[in-house]
Amino acid sequence: MPKRDGRKRDKNEIVVLGKTTSFTGILKFETTLRIQGVFRGTIEAAGDLIVDKDAIVEADHVTVSSLTVFGSISGTVHAHNKVDMMTGAKVHGDVTAARLRIADGVLFEGKCKMTNIDKDIEIFHRPTEEIKADLQRSNVRV
Repeated sequence: MPKRDGRKRDKNEIVVLGKTTSFTGILKFETTLRIQGVFRGTIEAAGDLIVDKDAIVEADHVTVSSLTVFGSISGTVHAHNKVDMMTGAKVHGDVTAARLRIADGVLFEGKCKMTNIDKDIEIFHRPTEEIKADLQRSNVRV
């Protein structure tokens, strides 16, 4: 997908909101976002979100592909793929994800709902090769 300056977007590109950054509002992104500072608002994204140690995210809801938490996040979370809560993370709110990993030393207060990844195949933000691989694992002829 071309960027405004004509360069192609690297799917491994990581955008960082640094330690001294404080942002309030609505975030939408397609690549990976790493929050190191403070965010308050809503996150509706097709990309992955990383909440670093000492980072604070206070959201009414977070919708992402995958979420990795080292810091603190509060609000309702929906991850199409997975949620990883790493040692020292603080998660306050209900979580819906296809896969969930909670490490030792995590504070998690909320409900968890697991989704069936085979039923929720996202075709609008994924490369064709990934979709075909998922369908082949499900024994669907392509």
